Amino acid sequence: MLDSRHIRAVTLDLDDTLWPVWPAIARAEAVLLEWLATHAPRTAAMLGTTEAVRAIRLQVERERPDLRHDLSGLRRESIRQALGHAGEDTALAEPAFDLFFAHRQKVDLYDDALPALEFLSARWPVIALSNGNANVHTIGLGRYFQASLNVGSTGFAKPDVRMFHAAAQAAGVAPEQVLHVGDDAHLDAMGALGAGMHAVWLNRKGVDWPAQGPAPHATVDSLHSLCRLLEQGS
Repeated sequence: MLDSRHIRAVTLDLDDTLWPVWPAIARAEAVLLEWLATHAPRTAAMLGTTEAVRAIRLQVERERPDLRHDLSGLRRESIRQALGHAGEDTALAEPAFDLFFAHRQKVDLYDDALPALEFLSARWPVIALSNGNANVHTIGLGRYFQASLNVGSTGFAKPDVRMFHAAAQAAGVAPEQVLHVGDDAHLDAMGALGAGMHAVWLNRKGVDWPAQGPAPHATVDSLHSLCRLLEQGS
């Protein structure tokens, strides 16, 4: 059971916790393809199918295992390789990625995101903890977070306990005093439990607990439910 009296900080996943990630990525990819159609038309034609995009992504992952968890690095290198394969200027990879990245930050928050951020940040230091490459400051949420950690800043990815421990250190508390909240049963809930933290699984879709091993301290169907649970336990 979750006892909020023992919580001194909250770590919070971003993608699919505060906003649905795939609509933002789809829009950013559409803008990228439109830009490439003007500046690198052969590359745009090459990247016009899901199969081609996946093939280049897999090739980059094989050639650059160091980028396996670095989504920005993977995207930038995939664009560069696509430009090269199409015989176009690979220097265009930088402005192309910058355009994609800017539009990837244009997310549509879940209705419960802002009220939950207001509630949590008024009570505890909140640390963003994401395997993605969203930037809470660019999105306009930076005021709610004491720090924001991802693969690029830590060198680790969830469920690696070192990433969770880095977040606890950023909050200035011990791991056992941290509550982590996220939508992914394995990366978030199981990862946090393995790091010695409290864990709440955000299960918006109402699916069964998919992981083997211990269950999280609590499961909620929304961030509204999370706030009610924490208020009851205080």
